[in-house]
Amino acid sequence: MCTVICLWRPGHAWPVLVAANRDERLDRAWQGPAAHWPDRPGVVGGRDLTAGGTWMALGPGGVLAAILNRPGSLGPAAGKRSRGDLPLAAAAAPSAEAAVAAMAALDAGAWRPFNMVIADHAGAWFVKGLGEGRPRAMPLAPGISMVTAHDPNDLGSPRTARHLPLFQAAPPPDPDRDDWSGWAALLADDTTRPGMGAEALRVPPVGGFGTVCASLVALAADGRRRWRFCPAPPGTAPFAPVALSPPLAAP
Repeated sequence: MCTVICLWRPGHAWPVLVAANRDERLDRAWQGPAAHWPDRPGVVGGRDLTAGGTWMALGPGGVLAAILNRPGSLGPAAGKRSRGDLPLAAAAAPSAEAAVAAMAALDAGAWRPFNMVIADHAGAWFVKGLGEGRPRAMPLAPGISMVTAHDPNDLGSPRTARHLPLFQAAPPPDPDRDDWSGWAALLADDTTRPGMGAEALRVPPVGGFGTVCASLVALAADGRRRWRFCPAPPGTAPFAPVALSPPLAAP
């Protein structure tokens, strides 16, 4: 189970801020965010070396797309396509709205169940596929949304129940000053209460699984994009800027 936190602030100079921890099998090889896909010019993302897709991608049009598993759907399944292809397709779209429309038109039965967060400077959306029918899309409300394997801000998720109030109370990052300290500290939180192991945001290595990397992303109203990436469990290594392709020219 991964975690994506999205702050949507209509009218702000930086309307979308995103923090994310990627949880995965420790033996599943991957590469950090870069332009790994020649057939998708300008799309940058981390590359899963098993299936070739990504868990998060950012396109030249300013579309950010991240994918998460839903409960009980970890790993591949025979006859199902890799969910890692979906963020690549979404990030290549000219806008988040267009990406959401494209995702909602798919046959969800081609993939195991998934959650997606898709955003650009004009809005943020949640999309879920339940393994049948069409994926369902909904806009995220202004403010903080926290997505795990469950729906946004579902307090039935112990992780959300504990950390959503902490993100809501924390000062928002300031991309102009490159100050992400509050959110970076929250992403590094691996403490749990007795009997509540599922609430840790940074998942400690257990049974060959845990948090492997983290991202902090900012999308500006004027098209600027910033991505800082930690190639290890957050708190154990620094975040560093990701090289991004030039944004698409305004029409």
